[in-house]
Amino acid sequence: MNQKGSVESMLDDIRKQAADAAAELLEAAHLKEHDLVVIGCSSSEIAEYCIGSHSSEEIGEAVYTAIYQIMSSHGIDIAAQCCEHLNRALVLEAEAAARYGYEPVNVVPQLKAGGSFATAAYHTLQHPVAVEHIQAAAGIDIGDTLIGMHLKAVAVPVRIATKYVGAARVVCARTRPKFIGGERAHYNPELM
Repeated sequence: MNQKGSVESMLDDIRKQAADAAAELLEAAHLKEHDLVVIGCSSSEIAEYCIGSHSSEEIGEAVYTAIYQIMSSHGIDIAAQCCEHLNRALVLEAEAAARYGYEPVNVVPQLKAGGSFATAAYHTLQHPVAVEHIQAAAGIDIGDTLIGMHLKAVAVPVRIATKYVGAARVVCARTRPKFIGGERAHYNPELM
């Protein structure tokens, strides 16, 4: 196989792994239309490099496209977490930001300042905006990007079969309402 063929084969594998992770989270987290899911992704980690050291436009686009197709087909909004150079701001559709009441900030992610995944989101969405803070219902962390700050208050780990996208570890979470009350309290099992 020539080098171009092996790159395409690698990108196909990455797309499939990312889509599988998104589909597994979608099912396990019981997401509903217009729920917001945060995605953090290191293309460097996917390609077996240290986070932030080898951003890949092709990998960022492959992962973003795969996850976006799965989530948008179910009406789920996604927020792409930027890298630390943009203080982990998030890129999402302007309509979604308005729906949740998130105030846009003025920044355009780039390959080395925002990361390849957020850059792919910015260039794919119809009306992209960046925001500084969200409270997502669930999330996928690909490559130890630390998405926890963007989840609602009570995050619960979600175990999925897809453990890696490329060489990057995949960790998922969903959220649930807080339990309040004492030992006599009763809870709705559908919200757990």
